[in-house]
Amino acid sequence: MVNGKRLLVIIPALNEAGSIADVVGEIRGELPGVDVLVVDDGSTDRTSAVAVAAGARVARLPYNLGVGGAMRLGYRYAYDHDYDVAVQIDADGQHDPRYVPKLVDLLDDYDLVIGARFAGEGEYAVRGPRRWAMGMLSMVLSGLAGTTLTDTTSGFRATNRRMIEMFARWYPAEYLGDTVETLVHAARRGYRIQQVPVAMRRRMAGTPSHSPAKAMIYLGRALAVLTLALIRR
Repeated sequence: MVNGKRLLVIIPALNEAGSIADVVGEIRGELPGVDVLVVDDGSTDRTSAVAVAAGARVARLPYNLGVGGAMRLGYRYAYDHDYDVAVQIDADGQHDPRYVPKLVDLLDDYDLVIGARFAGEGEYAVRGPRRWAMGMLSMVLSGLAGTTLTDTTSGFRATNRRMIEMFARWYPAEYLGDTVETLVHAARRGYRIQQVPVAMRRRMAGTPSHSPAKAMIYLGRALAVLTLALIRR
């Protein structure tokens, strides 16, 4: 229970055996009594075994579906098991679970709360085409949601029971669909969206891959995803 609500933390994970034990352990230490579900998205390493040993529940997909597919399963689990709140946390350790109560606090008034970088807390920064893409997405989606959203691609999110029910029935598996398209879909249907400033940390394990070419690809994909999301009904 967090703030009087029965809460499930959902962690989509792909080949995160190097970090998942620390992530699960930190969540259980900071949020005693909260249930943790690791959705193993077709890992080829020991992610599932390490997560179970750390005390998490594990749902294992037979092959890689991407974050959207993993989160769809997680929301279905949350809905079927009557959780009041579902919180998405990444498996690489960048999301600090100490912010979870702040996100959950706002769920009395909002349906979806985003843990946002670029909102005045922490020193996380991106540059070049990736930053341009994020700025464009934030401008368009802020207009749709009727509130300022500085980090529309954040994977640190909390949802209430009303939003869990919707995401259990509909959740896109396409690239960036789990972030951008879900916000478009929710805003158009009258769900209330807000953000909380958070500080982002370094990965606990592994090395993020960044390059100018990949940044340009990200920009193109972001434009395509936003366009398709706005066209779809």
